Amino acid sequence: MDTEQILAKVENREPDILGAKEFAKFAILLPLIEKDGEIHVLFEVRSLNMRNQPGDICFPGGRIDAEDVSPEAAAIRETMEELGIRRTDMTNIRPLDYIVSPFGMLVYTYAGFIDPKAVFDPNLAEVDSFFTVPLSFFNETEPKVYRVDFDAQPEESFPYDLIAGGENYNWRTKKVDEHFYIYGDKVIWGMTAKILMHFLEVIR
Repeated sequence: MDTEQILAKVENREPDILGAKEFAKFAILLPLIEKDGEIHVLFEVRSLNMRNQPGDICFPGGRIDAEDVSPEAAAIRETMEELGIRRTDMTNIRPLDYIVSPFGMLVYTYAGFIDPKAVFDPNLAEVDSFFTVPLSFFNETEPKVYRVDFDAQPEESFPYDLIAGGENYNWRTKKVDEHFYIYGDKVIWGMTAKILMHFLEVIR
């Protein structure tokens, strides 16, 4: 391969996240709805029959399908399917930052408004229930923070003889802060809290 061939390969290339092709891609909507004269954030409680994270509190969303023309279209579709609302019930959908999860997930996030007159018909196979929390609660409440440490655990056959330092190699470990909002008997944490905190930073 010569110089011209290399340049031809990289000349008009758009950069992406390294390894993104192997990531599972998801899209999520942070729904806002006016209630009792103020803006509320809407949350779902995942069905107890769900294989992953049953009973957790989350935003509507899910895996991006091949038929979805964009991550935004996936977030809209998932919200319609899970809450049983119409496309015309959703307006002003705007992108937030995307999340690259350490567990091999790429999550596209959006915020948008739901018509207060929308008729909800939740998909009970996925959604146990839903509820709203005044946006003012989150603006006035600091979350509780707890730290989680992730340690490197190489498999037994790991070739220590091939790396500098061998078995004494100084692995870089990761510390993650998990944030918890507690609203009555509802506990909002994990990625849902992370997306919520990002949204609060944006609107502030």
